[in-house]
Amino acid sequence: MGVGKSTVGRLLAERLGVGYRDTDDDIVAEQGRTVADIFVDEGEPAFRDLEKKAVRKALAEHRGVLALGGGAILDAETRALLAEHRVAYLSMDVEEAVKRTGLNVARPLLAVNPRRQWRELMEARRHLYTEVAREAVSTDGRTPEEVTQAVLDALELKEA
Repeated sequence: MGVGKSTVGRLLAERLGVGYRDTDDDIVAEQGRTVADIFVDEGEPAFRDLEKKAVRKALAEHRGVLALGGGAILDAETRALLAEHRVAYLSMDVEEAVKRTGLNVARPLLAVNPRRQWRELMEARRHLYTEVAREAVSTDGRTPEEVTQAVLDALELKEA
């Protein structure tokens, strides 16, 4: 959350000359409400089901840069699908997260004690991120352009 995947994803797509897509945006468009509203109205399991379907659909339809929500990798089937693709894990530490988001924005999983929640989420998910990612790229102290170049280099991608 707040790592810059949407910003970096758009920059990557531009530099590679391909399209950009975000599965959270797909869910919002399909449902006609925000991710936070889905969490509040239906709960996390319902959202995760929508997310799983959105990722599967996007991977089948889209050939450009795809940004996934931070919890998409919780699903084993999604992780298996991602194994067939070049995946970069954008990482940051809690101090960077505070700088970028203040950890006080509308993030449903960080509603109470956001710093502790963020750390717990990262501890629970980090091994899953590294399992599916070909490369991990730290975003700490870097501009979106610097992160974009680091991803291009890490995944050995050629610009358009």
